[in-house]
Amino acid sequence: MILPADIRCATSPVAPRPRVAPHRPREQPQTAPPALEPPWHVILLDDEVHSFEYVIDMLNTIFGHPRELGKRMADEVNDRGRVIVATVHKELAELRQQQIEEYGPDPRVPECKVSMRATIECAE
Repeated sequence: MILPADIRCATSPVAPRPRVAPHRPREQPQTAPPALEPPWHVILLDDEVHSFEYVIDMLNTIFGHPRELGKRMADEVNDRGRVIVATVHKELAELRQQQIEEYGPDPRVPECKVSMRATIECAE
């Protein structure tokens, strides 16, 4: 039996297959791995307007901190004027700062008209 691959046309010559060099992966220059971005602290700043319950609720809502941790942080911000509430990568620190500052006034304190303030600082 004759297979189609065995049939060659007498009028058209068979072109030889080009020779190709074997594939070698391109060598990459040796470089150091990218440096990791340092962590950032989210720091809650004290004021005399917001209640302890507001701080505890806010920390639970934004960060998921349990009540006991929120209470300890509320005590520290009241005593020292500031408290680190999270240490995260910079983009998340900026988001958490914004969430604190947009959380809204304390409904328990009639004269309170604004949210608390926060800042971020490089942890290193």
